[in-house]
Amino acid sequence: MVEVSVIIPVYNASDYLEESLDCILNQTLDDLEILCVDDGSADNSLDILNDIASRDSRVKVFHQENRGGGAARNVAIPHATGNYIYFMDADDKLKDYALEKCLKISKEKNLDFLLFKAINYAEDTGEYFETDDYSMNEIAEAVGDKVFSYDDLGDLLFKMSVTPWCKFYNRNFVVKSGAKFAEGLIFHDNIFFYDSLFYAERISFLDEVLYIRRRHSASSTGAGDRRYVNYITISDMIWSIFFKHNVFDRYKAELATKKFGVINYWYKNIQEEFKKPYFEEMKRDFERIAEDREFYEYITDDLIDWQRNILDSCLEADIPEEYDLMMENYDLEIENRHLKELLDEPIYKIAASKIRK
Repeated sequence: MVEVSVIIPVYNASDYLEESLDCILNQTLDDLEILCVDDGSADNSLDILNDIASRDSRVKVFHQENRGGGAARNVAIPHATGNYIYFMDADDKLKDYALEKCLKISKEKNLDFLLFKAINYAEDTGEYFETDDYSMNEIAEAVGDKVFSYDDLGDLLFKMSVTPWCKFYNRNFVVKSGAKFAEGLIFHDNIFFYDSLFYAERISFLDEVLYIRRRHSASSTGAGDRRYVNYITISDMIWSIFFKHNVFDRYKAELATKKFGVINYWYKNIQEEFKKPYFEEMKRDFERIAEDREFYEYITDDLIDWQRNILDSCLEADIPEEYDLMMENYDLEIENRHLKELLDEPIYKIAASKIRK
């Protein structure tokens, strides 16, 4: 048995694959295996993997028809023999001491999983930049280097990155939790993360950047293409996991805010040619919520006006253009309301009276 199993889903990653694999093969920790799952690549990724595997016995290659990164990870997990599992993406980079450091901390603290920071690398400009999602500074400040569980985080739970590549997992914990990645969908990591999070009793945070996430046009969460309709399905699956672990009521307000806000965000940002099918799926999803009036009231009880407006406008509209007009009218109403409140302030009343004179 090796110490660490590194799982890498691979899809059309030939431009970056060797560089990313080098980051793992050249780790200061040598006692590892690398499980690469080619997800039906149309380029020469599989040839590159087979060539590397022929030169390094730590590399094992699997192949499947294209089913997405979630399915690729699920395929590899049962083949992992390491005491710990690390999930790497095929176009990113990891600092060469990362696995050794994560292993040391995880063993010392007997962790279910270790969380650490990542930084973005903009391929077009060569610049490195931080984002709140991957820096998780609020989490770092709240927990320090203590061992914690989701129960200690409160609302900060939603400030934790769901991405698998900034976590270092105990393999036995992963197996016992039974957590799986959603298959055939983008945003599939949400499902694995939340399911495993609620099982975990011993988590710790390493306040250090170990992972470099490459940002480029081919990234799986780049431009808003047809796949972004998937988020509507994923949002329902997230709700199901919170129900499964009997914590939905505790986080209801945040879950409703996240669902309606993010669904509307992707509607606004999806490519124009996919707006109609996205709207139709959004409407079907919201209609399912509205069918049970008691559940509808339960869900919307904590929504602020603009979130409730997203839900109600979509339910009322028949076509995307009608929904767009309703949202625009709502924005105008809010602007007018703010303007009226501003004009009602004493200083503006005085100015207005002088102008009238």
